[in-house]
Amino acid sequence: MEPTLSTAPELQEVLAELCRREPIFHRPEFGTSRVDFERMTAQDYWETGASGRRYSRQRVLDGLEERFSVPHADVWETRDFHCRRLAQDIYLLTYTLLQDNVRLTRRATIWQKTPDGWKIVYHQGTIVEDV
Repeated sequence: MEPTLSTAPELQEVLAELCRREPIFHRPEFGTSRVDFERMTAQDYWETGASGRRYSRQRVLDGLEERFSVPHADVWETRDFHCRRLAQDIYLLTYTLLQDNVRLTRRATIWQKTPDGWKIVYHQGTIVEDV
């Protein structure tokens, strides 16, 4: 049985801001260069991929630099956003992502509101298997 997820009324503005930024690294309006991605991520950022492998900030930035060095199709659809405050200025955003009309994943991103803007602290994607 799936959990019932609802975002607290006082977090609706944060939810709206963070929804506009997801999926991370797929929003050209927030940048497409390595410098842009560095600005988006905390210094100690890391992520866990759908494979379960862990990736350092350096590895993620290298991969993004390679991906954006050539034109590429980026077909995706998001839904089921939920935001939860974890601590002062730290938020967990979860949602579902459908990529290329085939790959369905559940996503979780920990965001931090800083004086320099929103920073991504951690990200994880998990493939949804057929039930």
